[in-house]
Amino acid sequence: MTTHSTRMLVLGSGPAGLSAAIYGARAGMQPIVVQGIQPGGQLTTTTDVENYPGFREVIQGPWLMEEMQAQAEHVGARMMWDTIISVDLSTRPFRLIGDGGDVYEGETLVIATGAQAKWLGLPSEEAMKGKGVSACATCDGFFYRGKKVAVIGGGNTAVEEALYLTNHSPDVTLIHRRDSLRAERILQERLFAHPDITVLWNKEVREFVDGGGTAGLVALDLEDTRSGEHSRIDVEGGFVAIGHHPATELFRGHLALDDDHYIQVEPGTARTSVPGVFACGDVADKVYRQAITAAGTGCMAALDAERFLQAVEFEEMKEAAE
Repeated sequence: MTTHSTRMLVLGSGPAGLSAAIYGARAGMQPIVVQGIQPGGQLTTTTDVENYPGFREVIQGPWLMEEMQAQAEHVGARMMWDTIISVDLSTRPFRLIGDGGDVYEGETLVIATGAQAKWLGLPSEEAMKGKGVSACATCDGFFYRGKKVAVIGGGNTAVEEALYLTNHSPDVTLIHRRDSLRAERILQERLFAHPDITVLWNKEVREFVDGGGTAGLVALDLEDTRSGEHSRIDVEGGFVAIGHHPATELFRGHLALDDDHYIQVEPGTARTSVPGVFACGDVADKVYRQAITAAGTGCMAALDAERFLQAVEFEEMKEAAE
């Protein structure tokens, strides 16, 4: 068992965590990044990335994260491969314990553990991810220009995704397993008023149909939740929009969370309910959930952490001089 100490401890290594590490390292805070279960975050499971600024051609998600990590290490961040199983935020330095017993201490803590999209859990869904099946219309909708697509879900996320997809597709179908939506009324009004959106009620997806070869997704097999009747709808893109799980289990009881278990931050900052603890990326953002917004809030978290330490150290210096 080893104790690793730093002025800035970063938990999570997606765009938010690595951006925080880059800024923290450049500020001389010698950050340690604990990478967690999925080093590189969700972008490592993404193939084509076309909306990250600075690249005129399509790039690969895993490559982008490799470059971000290399940049963070180049400016002085240290990478640790561990899974945190417990935290103590009651005093500074904050203490995190890895599953092997190693202790990580930080004068400040940046939480960038992200959020995972909820999936239907079908074998065909897993097989078709990146081949016509997605959980992010904003990320992937551009690839379905002029094609027929479907959105699965009935909450705000599903309705927002369906509306967004009309920017690219002239034929969007929303599939919901009930006979009414859970989305906010204003969103429902926009959905029902849109001429390019069709709603299928009381339907569940039984299978994502692979066209074979390079065809990718070609259809969805559906089952009526009331009659049990089977049907098929031809689509080239299927967007699962049934919500996200923020990775905040470790912090329940330690930090203020909202009703959906996202970490609450002070508006316009990365500051959480515990002074010296900051949150960035999808773990605190249930609205945008983009790599570029995650990276931006990672920058904010590092700057907030640096300013926090400057204020603390100034007060300590004043007390010592008295």
